[in-house]
Amino acid sequence: MWLGWNIVWLGALLIGLNGTVAWASDIQHHRYEELVRALFVVQSECPYITRIYSIGRSVEGRHLYVLEFSDTPGIHEAMEPEFKYVGNMHGNEVLGRELLIQLSQFLCEEYRAGNQRITRLIHDTRIHILPTMNPDGYEVAAKQVELETLAVIKWMQNYNFVLSANLHGGAVVANYPFDKSRDPRIRGKTTYATTPDDKIFKKLARTYSYAHSWMHKGWNCGDFFDEGITNGASWYSLSKGMQDFNYLYTNCFEITLELSCDKFPPASALSREWLGNREALISFLEQVHHGIKGMVYDNNNNPIGNAEISVAGINHDVTTGVDGDYFRLLLPGTYTVTASTSGYLPSTSTVTVGPAEAIQLHFYLKVAPKDTNLTQSHHSKKNLSSAKVGPR
Repeated sequence: MWLGWNIVWLGALLIGLNGTVAWASDIQHHRYEELVRALFVVQSECPYITRIYSIGRSVEGRHLYVLEFSDTPGIHEAMEPEFKYVGNMHGNEVLGRELLIQLSQFLCEEYRAGNQRITRLIHDTRIHILPTMNPDGYEVAAKQVELETLAVIKWMQNYNFVLSANLHGGAVVANYPFDKSRDPRIRGKTTYATTPDDKIFKKLARTYSYAHSWMHKGWNCGDFFDEGITNGASWYSLSKGMQDFNYLYTNCFEITLELSCDKFPPASALSREWLGNREALISFLEQVHHGIKGMVYDNNNNPIGNAEISVAGINHDVTTGVDGDYFRLLLPGTYTVTASTSGYLPSTSTVTVGPAEAIQLHFYLKVAPKDTNLTQSHHSKKNLSSAKVGPR
């Protein structure tokens, strides 16, 4: 009986999301040229829903290639959220790059097979996958990556990302902001550094952890993390972390995924790691479609870019993109939301968010009379180009 149930379990594990067998027994490590070739193979197999673009070059001149999935590659559609996965930030933490290559192949294959879940995800989301942020480090050894960091910062300026994860190794845990503790260490221990969106960050981390085959169990790599999640600073305090940078300087909510005890697992372990992470990668991606989203218009129905969207009781605002659309991740509940920008009267609405897809909430701002004294509670993002960031 034990053998029979394990055969059933193994068979279920190897079933793709559309019911087709998805054997992943021959996954190998990819050096840079092989990685580039793999991305272009995906693009050639799914040319109508993919695009490859470079966000810059590494110190040694290697392109930092991004593979985009969308029903309109290269074009931002209003109210369609932008999502990103970033792998291989540290040169010796390589599982992330292999998982993102597999994810790219999987999305293409499942789309071609007619998988409704994947088809809907690609039609409703603009997905950006950067398998390696540090190609030089993989080829030689981990080092500081000034050019690569600047390229990623510019990338964030050009795309209004809503949700993101960066993939690491050395532990198995979903880590969420803040990374940096404001308080000094007390008896050798760091303290929890909460963001105004602490509850939603916990939910995002749990989404990945519980969809992962073993992360949520807590005991991994000799450490214990309750539910497989941790606040970054509560684990260990770190300055200039990438997830903190995303939250403080952009509209993007990012978490850090530590995915393997072995930073450079052998090729024989990659299939198990892919099967253990596959559902989690998809489930986390789907979280970009929760909360509220909408447009901000002026009197003449022209979209307003860089308008501020604030939620009463949560001291963290987001701004509209150049097309006037905004996205605000929120847990289910009732919220008072205000849209405001210079020269216009603010507009406030109350909205109830459910557990399903994002609620649409549009704002129409009227031009403020010239003698109106507007007091802006402007929590504008700092200039990205002047910010500094380093990987966790």
